[in-house]
Amino acid sequence: MPSNQYQQEESIYNLIPQEKVIPPKPPRYESKFKETAKDELKKVKQDHRTMGYSKEPVPKPNEYLKAHEKEPKLPDPQKTGRINDKIKPSVPDPVKDRPLLGIKTNKNFISQNAVDTIMAVPKKPEKNFVDTRKGDKFKIEPSGLEPVYVKKKTFGTVPTYIIDRNEERSKARAEYEAYMQEYFKKGAMRTMSNEEREAILQGLKKNWDELHHAYQSLSVVIDTLPKKMKKEKIENEMKALEKDIDLLQRHQMIYIAD
Repeated sequence: MPSNQYQQEESIYNLIPQEKVIPPKPPRYESKFKETAKDELKKVKQDHRTMGYSKEPVPKPNEYLKAHEKEPKLPDPQKTGRINDKIKPSVPDPVKDRPLLGIKTNKNFISQNAVDTIMAVPKKPEKNFVDTRKGDKFKIEPSGLEPVYVKKKTFGTVPTYIIDRNEERSKARAEYEAYMQEYFKKGAMRTMSNEEREAILQGLKKNWDELHHAYQSLSVVIDTLPKKMKKEKIENEMKALEKDIDLLQRHQMIYIAD
């Protein structure tokens, strides 16, 4: 036995037994969604759905397995829709239900078939298309390649929903114009006339042409700061003019506040 271990056993400090201090365990983590998860599991899952019962129920004494119990049974013949023996049709009457006998016809079926064949309209060939290398044929009508829609009676007419939408739009515009006319009577705003609008539009286009001519007259190589600033200034002015021209062209009615 090593000397160190012997000295530890014979130490005076080992004569008094010491109690082992077990440190307390930290509190166990519990999620705040614990109860919510339990409720969701109870709503979705069903008891004994996959694993079965915890204890298999014992069968009752009177429910023992009998002979031929698990063999398939044929359904009742009355429930299958078959004709029952009691609902059979009656025997035909020999006097009333006697068939007509001895009837002959003078029709020549050979000549009639020949006439029908001569007068028959020849069958039109089917419209098919081939789109494979093996020569597989498909009908062209359901494919959408043939414009069948042009044969409709309503082809080329304006749909009803577009007519209704245009009527609603014109009605709304008339109401808005009536409201604005009442507002104009107070003298707060006025409508720009077509002559004034056209004059302003022509003036804006003329200014844009002058700026465009000046832009094209710039030097090809722009390597100094004044040239760059001049180019940016002309571009910004052209963009502002284009915005104003587009505004006047898109809106037919423009209101001006006096």
